[in-house]
Amino acid sequence: MTAPVRGRRQPAADSGPSAPVTGSGAGERIPRRAARAVDRAGAGAAAGRPRTRRGPAAALTALLVAALVLLVLLSAGTGAYTIPVADILASLAHRTGAGSAPLDRVAESVLWNVRLPRVVLAVLVGASLGCGGALMQGVFGNPLAEPGVIGISSGAAVGAVVAITLGLTFLGTWTVTACAFLAGLATVLLVYVLSRSGGRTEVVTLILTGIAVNAFAAALIGLGIFFADNAQLTQITFWQLGSLAQATWPKVLAVLPCALAGLLFAPLYSRRLDLLALGERSARHLGVDVERLRLTLILLVALLTAAAVAAAGVITFVGLLVPHLLRMVAGPGHRFLVPGSALGGAVVLVGADLAARTVAGPAELPLGVLTALVGSPFFFWLLRRTRRRQGGWA
Repeated sequence: MTAPVRGRRQPAADSGPSAPVTGSGAGERIPRRAARAVDRAGAGAAAGRPRTRRGPAAALTALLVAALVLLVLLSAGTGAYTIPVADILASLAHRTGAGSAPLDRVAESVLWNVRLPRVVLAVLVGASLGCGGALMQGVFGNPLAEPGVIGISSGAAVGAVVAITLGLTFLGTWTVTACAFLAGLATVLLVYVLSRSGGRTEVVTLILTGIAVNAFAAALIGLGIFFADNAQLTQITFWQLGSLAQATWPKVLAVLPCALAGLLFAPLYSRRLDLLALGERSARHLGVDVERLRLTLILLVALLTAAAVAAAGVITFVGLLVPHLLRMVAGPGHRFLVPGSALGGAVVLVGADLAARTVAGPAELPLGVLTALVGSPFFFWLLRRTRRRQGGWA
């Protein structure tokens, strides 16, 4: 029988107060100092990379804000009827009660009834798609993820095609938009329910379920196109290619609540996304309810993307490229990446819409086609770069 060893008790690794841990490690206690250290280091430290670099992040934020302001003014003044920047600023000052005189009747009508609704809608849609892409990449832990992976865009497209083909008008001009929004949300919930097993969802199962639902949605869209007449076919094609040509202030107000809700709540989950990048098990030991976090973020992404797609049609690659470009410059920390992606998405879409209106003038290129033409080559480069860094996929 071994006698107990007497003497000085060894000091604990951390004598500070400890924090309870939920999840699979319930009952264990992790030192708060360690948790704070991991939180500060974030996902980049775990991967051997620096966390968000504050200098580049601050400079990049200032650059994005300046670019957005410049593009907004340029887009508001460019078109068949040119409005100088000085006149735009004078009209804004007059409308806000800061002085100056109004423009002539034609210029005021073009600026406030045609240009500014389109520019504001481009900002909201671009910010929603960029932020949704950053959240999706954080949830899946993969820089190649984007909102369309879980069927949001295809589901919204099904809702719009059904409304157009069946000639539904129960909400007047809002019928197609409302059907697209509701169908997008319903598709995400369907994907989540089908991929859930034993009270949990696995990322691989979620992605594969999304692929299957996307294929089924594509079949439904093809069926709707088959039964549509010529006028309906034109409307479906125009909607699927993506455009902001039908932007109005009522449409902006319809998108605004969903976009603002998603954009305001998304940054609150930055810390937990950094911890999730350490791995599910590590995140659970550090107090993150992974399942609840995943469900919450998927619903946020669905809210942002469904609203954007319902207002502007299917626009691809913004949610994929913007977060990855910012991650390459400023690091992987989500404290900057989530709001920065919203800002970058707004810059990209305002610039893309300006190019769509002017490159082939007086004709207008479909916005979704333009973003795909620019985004596809970059995606191929990104794919090869990721594969080369990992030494192959096997």
